[in-house]
Amino acid sequence: MTHDSPNQHTKLLSFHGDILIFQCKLPNPRDGESRRGSELAFSRLTFQRDGCTFLKGNGGMAVINRKSSSDVDIVACTFALHVKNRVTSPCILLIQSKKGDVFKYSLLTLSSSNKLEPHIEFKLPYRMKDNVTILQGPTVLWSHAGIVFYTSLQAGEVRQIPIKLSLNCIGEFPLNKRKIFILGYQTQSKECLKHQLDAPGGSKTMGYFVEDGQVFNADLILPHAYSSITQCVFVISAEEVNSVLKSTVVAATSKKQLVYFENGIPREVCLLPFEEPQHIQMVNTGRNGCLFAIYFNDGHVCAVWKDTFQVASCWSDVSSLHVDDFLGCGTDQMLLVFGSQSPPVDPVDLFLITDLSGTTYSHGQESSEGQQASDTAQENYLLTVQALQSRLQSGLTMLQDLQRDVRVKERVLRQSVQALTDLVSGREHILTQTEQESLVSLWDDEPEDEAMHEKRQVMPVVPPPLVDKLWHRVIEDRLIVGVILSTESAISAESVTLSILRERGQSQTPAVIQTHSQASWFPTPSPPSPCAHPEPVAKRSRRAGARHRLAVTAVTDLTPLLNSGSVKCPIMLHYVHRPGSSASVTAPTPTVVQCGQVQVDIQVKHHPQLMTNSQLTTDEAREDLLSLLAVLDAWTFLIHSPDHTLCDVAGWIQTSMPCERLEISPHYLLANPAGPSAVMLFHWQHKTPFQGELSVHCSQFKVLQFLDSLFGFLPASCSILPLRQGGGDGTAARLAHSLEKEVLSLKQGVSSLLHGEEEEMEEGKKSSGVKMKPPDPGSAEGLQRCREEWQRDRERSRRLLSPLVGVERYRRLTQSLTQVQLEGDVAALLETQTQTLI
Repeated sequence: MTHDSPNQHTKLLSFHGDILIFQCKLPNPRDGESRRGSELAFSRLTFQRDGCTFLKGNGGMAVINRKSSSDVDIVACTFALHVKNRVTSPCILLIQSKKGDVFKYSLLTLSSSNKLEPHIEFKLPYRMKDNVTILQGPTVLWSHAGIVFYTSLQAGEVRQIPIKLSLNCIGEFPLNKRKIFILGYQTQSKECLKHQLDAPGGSKTMGYFVEDGQVFNADLILPHAYSSITQCVFVISAEEVNSVLKSTVVAATSKKQLVYFENGIPREVCLLPFEEPQHIQMVNTGRNGCLFAIYFNDGHVCAVWKDTFQVASCWSDVSSLHVDDFLGCGTDQMLLVFGSQSPPVDPVDLFLITDLSGTTYSHGQESSEGQQASDTAQENYLLTVQALQSRLQSGLTMLQDLQRDVRVKERVLRQSVQALTDLVSGREHILTQTEQESLVSLWDDEPEDEAMHEKRQVMPVVPPPLVDKLWHRVIEDRLIVGVILSTESAISAESVTLSILRERGQSQTPAVIQTHSQASWFPTPSPPSPCAHPEPVAKRSRRAGARHRLAVTAVTDLTPLLNSGSVKCPIMLHYVHRPGSSASVTAPTPTVVQCGQVQVDIQVKHHPQLMTNSQLTTDEAREDLLSLLAVLDAWTFLIHSPDHTLCDVAGWIQTSMPCERLEISPHYLLANPAGPSAVMLFHWQHKTPFQGELSVHCSQFKVLQFLDSLFGFLPASCSILPLRQGGGDGTAARLAHSLEKEVLSLKQGVSSLLHGEEEEMEEGKKSSGVKMKPPDPGSAEGLQRCREEWQRDRERSRRLLSPLVGVERYRRLTQSLTQVQLEGDVAALLETQTQTLI
């Protein structure tokens, strides 16, 4: 990352969007007496977008040594926090070699007034080579002969850490205290500090805080398996939670890997295209995310996206890498300074500024020059192209299928229009031989009883169900509307739904709002009997059945309704009447009635009061309970204990949640919520001494938390199994029955149409009184009669293939078939929802 030239040593440093150039100039014999000793000069470069170049700004110079016998060089150059005045300043570490193998080191800082000021000086009997780092303080750290040393103005001398480690990395955490850390693994046993960790085996990964000498478990940052192969580490975040260190770091290994760690656990791995990584920096590009820029030995650079953890781009022949806001736009960019064969006049001559998100500035070469796509990136591009090609091929196949279906539908429509035209004109519609061969018979040849045929066409008149009450509630951003039907309503819970309309004006039709509707039976209190004698058991059971009433609810989003202050919503009740006689084959009759309207106003509160007072027994409390059951997700679990009697689950729920039993419905337990989104309803039913059924009404996140606590309470031998909603395989059986009924209705309906016409022809023959004796094909007259009979059969078959039926009979058939198909669709939808829940 340096440019070296004769009698000149140069280092580049990015600081506050500028490039600082530090040059250590040595005495030149050609200068004579004009300059003696070594000097450290610095200058500031600022990037200009218009000219795409760096302009030189102010600078300065400091004399390091006035003697020409000393060789001065720059060891390290970075910026660090000055703990005394809390200012981040550029720091330069210089080395001066003297006689007797004594090396003098000087740490200088660049002040805000552009002056180089000496900070600390120290001497060493050797030359620094390994792991030279300058961190906050400023503190200088390095390693020599397997020992880590450090010095600072606060330390006042050169010190070594008391633990001999095979060093992995030196860095700092963004903590309030104990920021500078050292990671490594100890390969031999020795006398340890009182704070040293105990670890099994002959080696252990350890961490050491320089500020207070504390030893910590380095596995919380870097697992022991990665200790020996990690070459550089970058700390993304760190904090102490209950005296436990939580960290997120990325590490580059000697195995050409970039590994993402969370609290010492590897989460992501990216294969790197180069070997020997030296340094990792993070580039914050703003909306497009962050990048990890890794500098390798031999001048290679690789950028990896943080979100996808995939290689973004690579470069070679890079002399130095810098990350800063060089454009002054508030986000980071990478500055790659490329090397050259001859010593350049300007240290920043060939460069590239980019954030890989559309911003690129280059000088001396094109942005694509020197950039290499890694093997991993090329493989990803190839896989992406193959996936896109596969999706394109699948899309073309689907498009061809749709076009083929459209052609078939158009042909069927043309034939239907032609058949209707022939019917209106009185012409006979003739099918081609190919069309006749493609037809499939959908009816049986057996005649149908005329009485059953007439019975099917009888449509009973059913009065609409009576609505006792209409209510609505608001729970967070959901609107719940419900109706309670009277006990005289002869409809089932499976055949009734509720929908919400929105009025759009006097002259416009109300719009249908997407809702989720459900119906359920609930018990209602009945007055005590005035009779002094006890009622028979059969009469009591009939009275108990009559006390159950049907409630229908609908749930929808509240936000689309409140674009104005108040809105009126008509409520529509959809129900299907099914004949009570099992022998009847009359199709169900769908009906829609309006049962009132609700006025939703954001100024009026309609929140359930039951959540704040579980002792309510009013009708409003029962409506609150029905609203909660409608808006919350339902989960049913079977708890089985094979070894011993099942413990008191309801009691545990009451004490651990805590819960209150609802006075309006004592078999429900209501958790004391922090808000409507946290409310939970429980219903526990003891089936046998060894098993019970638990229903939980809450959100998916809350049920997972509850199950985690329940598993901790129940013994290990107990099992918890999710149950299908609606009682086992009821939805599957209902779907199978609906499909079977749909096929049977289609078969019987078409057969009734066609055989009805054939029976009329046969009745006409019988009423004429002509008795036809079977023809004798042995004579000429018999042969002629056989031909005439064959011709009549052919005409009859043609009429069967293209029959003329009554419009009213055909309309009744289509209505009944439509209702049967609707029931089949509802059953299929219920089965799909049940499978998804399980």
